[in-house]
Amino acid sequence: MSSTTTRLAPLFAVWLAALGGSPALAAGFPEKPLTLVVPFPPGGATDTMARIISKGMAQRLAQTVIVDNKAGAGTTIGAGAVAQAPADGYTLLISSNTTFTVNPALKAKLPYDAQKSFESIGLIGTSPLVLLANPSLPAHGVKELVALAKAQPGKLAYASFGNGTTAHLAGEMFKLVAGVDILHVPYKGSSPAMTDLIGGQVQLSFDTNVAALPMLRAGHVKALAVTSARRSPSLPQVPTIAEAGYPGFEMLPWITIVAPRGLPPAVQKTLGKALADTLADAAIRADLEKAGVDVSYEPGSFYDARVAKELPLLRAYVHKANIPLE
Repeated sequence: MSSTTTRLAPLFAVWLAALGGSPALAAGFPEKPLTLVVPFPPGGATDTMARIISKGMAQRLAQTVIVDNKAGAGTTIGAGAVAQAPADGYTLLISSNTTFTVNPALKAKLPYDAQKSFESIGLIGTSPLVLLANPSLPAHGVKELVALAKAQPGKLAYASFGNGTTAHLAGEMFKLVAGVDILHVPYKGSSPAMTDLIGGQVQLSFDTNVAALPMLRAGHVKALAVTSARRSPSLPQVPTIAEAGYPGFEMLPWITIVAPRGLPPAVQKTLGKALADTLADAAIRADLEKAGVDVSYEPGSFYDARVAKELPLLRAYVHKANIPLE
């Protein structure tokens, strides 16, 4: 090696560090399969989205994307595992604001910090929650449900897909604004919650469009309302809770893919482009929309601002509703 090359080597290393990665990582990523962690059991809304999106990203990255279900504790098991993974782009998490703003608002201790542990590679879209009922329940709308609940305080129960999830918080918000006493029954994901709703073990459920649509089409459950501020394009005939007399009511889950914070910029760019191109694919977009996702891609830079805005609002609401921290 010449003396000139020897002198320049340290400068080259400094330049690479400033770029946030090595030439092999920037040029060769990904060199092995990626893992996309789903913090829910198979068969639920997030799992459905993950399996659709993973195929599209795998094609664009020319690598296998393995879907790994790590369910439990309202997404904190899966999220905690990803937060502790190396920030090299090979371990990703797909989840909703359950993980990033609802859990931090409801839980005193978490195995991650939503504002420090993750960075997003892009927003996938939103999936409004649906207030569902067993077909045998003698209520066909929110007003009838409220009247029934007030006539039978404490006798009705609603399922959610876990403590500290958007479904849980939506249920508690509904109880507060409607002035009703309804028991919360948490499950480890949408699939077991839906099974018990259909079986009549619980009368009500808050669940995502993705989980609700197949059961609604089959006639196994009925929809009383959606929790978004506007009617969902996939359920245009179903009114919002706000329309039923509770203006301002809104709980709209948004879904994103994140990685451990500290990704090399070249890896972040590669992953972001793969997700953007996947969501721009007409066939994949159609599959997601058919499943109940309102696709609305945004680059990963959206994440920090959205969490910083939403988290204090939810914390204030939890305090107002007197929901005890777990």
